[in-house]
Amino acid sequence: MNTIDRTSRLAVEYTLSWSSGTMTHLERYFAEPVSVWRDVLPDGLSAALLGQGEGARAEVAVPADRFHAPRDERRVVRVRPAQFQGRDRAGRPLLPRVGRYYPQGLLHGVGGVYSQSTSPCRFLGREGDNLVFDLNHPLAGRDLHLRAEVLRVHPPHKERGGRCEDWLDQISAGGPGMQAPPADGVVDFFDPEGFRRDDDRPDHLFYEQPRLVQHLDSTCRAEIEHQYGRLIAPGAEVLDLMGSWTSHLPQELPLGGLTVLGLNNEELRANPRATAAVIHDLNREPVLPFADGSFDAVLCTASMEYLLDPRQAAREIGRVLRPGGVAALSFSNRWFPPKAVRLWADLHEFERLGLAAALLAGAGCFDGITTLSRRGAPRPPDDPHWQLPFSDPLYLVWARKNGIGQ
Repeated sequence: MNTIDRTSRLAVEYTLSWSSGTMTHLERYFAEPVSVWRDVLPDGLSAALLGQGEGARAEVAVPADRFHAPRDERRVVRVRPAQFQGRDRAGRPLLPRVGRYYPQGLLHGVGGVYSQSTSPCRFLGREGDNLVFDLNHPLAGRDLHLRAEVLRVHPPHKERGGRCEDWLDQISAGGPGMQAPPADGVVDFFDPEGFRRDDDRPDHLFYEQPRLVQHLDSTCRAEIEHQYGRLIAPGAEVLDLMGSWTSHLPQELPLGGLTVLGLNNEELRANPRATAAVIHDLNREPVLPFADGSFDAVLCTASMEYLLDPRQAAREIGRVLRPGGVAALSFSNRWFPPKAVRLWADLHEFERLGLAAALLAGAGCFDGITTLSRRGAPRPPDDPHWQLPFSDPLYLVWARKNGIGQ
């Protein structure tokens, strides 16, 4: 077994954890190669790994004042409405929504902000005639915790140069933090215009042709399966909402039953683990055809972007769950654009996590809301999009129905 020393290169799974109010957030990031000699890691993390081998773990706290982008109140700016120059999909002036994120490059005449900037800023609302935006990093002001798990130790390799990676910067870039609501808890996700679709034909017409294909790559699917297996207890009665021919459940997980609800009979009957198949259009009839407390787990995989009334769907998920039952909403960055609601395309990927968390919070019956992102894994060679460097990211939100012992 190779031992980690100053010359080692590693494959590492990082997990960045943090909290916002009552919610917990986990950001997992696969990194390879990690150079112990050259790359930047938080204080103490490298030293804790030296002398160990594959499977080694090390953890370090990153207090808010030691984060690479600490919070600075001077980065909360007030601008005139004319300085926000965004356009919507139809080319009309964009109306910023409270709590939502926008590229900083849409702000004109703000010192240190350039039109090419895609860094996020959050719209906090109006202050008199001005618009207020927070340009701080979405994780600024948060106490963080970083764990590293060594998956592989490559043979010694002499390095004389190369690119230096700051792994905390890499892990925290690209959206983590955007899923948390602001201090006042208000995010305007639910403008009715956002829940229109480019293809408004009845859904059964779109789904009448069976699609017995995988929509996510094998690495992403394996991670969904792993997470579902971790969340669902053996013997559980499970409902797969807006399901198809696979429910992404571990084969070795024994179930009390699996009900798959969807729109294509051939797809549902091809699901090898289904014990019941139900044809039901949630967009036409949002009330689920099940009694209260019928299930121990409700899953919705790569489908919530098609819901016209996701708040009602979240309430229905809560209704049909037993106390202590788990609701799990997962998705990636692939979907059928004509049938997805317009809001979905407008949101940043991490804002979609925020939307899913807001839906469970708004249902009023869930505790322990947790969000998970997983990024950075190499794209599997069996995927037709092999030319892309990374596997499909996974975004998952779960919570448990309250009421045990009440």
